Amino acid sequence: MTTRPEASLAQRKRQLVSDELSQAALNLLAQKGFDAVTVDEIAAAAGMSKRTFFRYFASKEDVVVQFLGEMGVGMRAELAGRPAEESPSVALRHTIWVSIDACAGHAEQALRVVQLILGTPALLARFLERQAQWRDELAVELADRLGLGSATGLYPRLAAGMALTAFDVVLQLWSASDGAEDPAELTDRAFATIAPALDALNALPS
Repeated sequence: MTTRPEASLAQRKRQLVSDELSQAALNLLAQKGFDAVTVDEIAAAAGMSKRTFFRYFASKEDVVVQFLGEMGVGMRAELAGRPAEESPSVALRHTIWVSIDACAGHAEQALRVVQLILGTPALLARFLERQAQWRDELAVELADRLGLGSATGLYPRLAAGMALTAFDVVLQLWSASDGAEDPAELTDRAFATIAPALDALNALPS
C-alpha cells in the first residue's frame, strides 16, 4: 500500500534535485560563459557533489539541451490545446508566445541564457537541431487540427517552419538589443508580418 506514494515522493525528490542543479548551472553559465564554468562549480553552487551532478546530467551542455527540450514540449502542448476555430496564424502565435513569455517572465536570467546559446557554437548547433525536431512535432499537430492526411505535406511543414523562424528572429533581436526590445511586441510584429502567408497557405492543397 505504500509503494505508490514512496515512488511518487522519490520522483518529486529527483525533480527537485534536477531543478536545483539546472538552475545553478544556468545561472553560472549565463554569468560567466559556457567555457569558463566547470561542473565542480555548478555542483558547489547547488550545494551538491560532482557525482550527484553526473547522476542527472551527462555534461554542462546537457543542462542547456534539457532547457531547450522543455521549451519544445511546452510549444507542442500549447498548439494541441488551442481552440479548433482559431486560424493557423493565431494558434501558432500563441504557441510561440508560450516559450517567449517563459523567457520574458525571467527576463534577466533568460536573456543571458538566450545570449549564451546564440553565442556558443556548440549550443547553437544543438538549438538548431532541436528546432528541426520542433518543426516536425508542430507539423504533426497542425495536420491533426486541420484534418490533413499527412504532416509531411507542404502546408504543415511550411507553417511550422515559418512560426519557428519568427521565434528565432524574436530571440535574436531581443538578444542583440540586450533586453531593450520588448519580446511581446517583437512577437506581435513578427506574426503580423507572416500571418497573411500562414492563413493563405492553409487554403492551398497540402
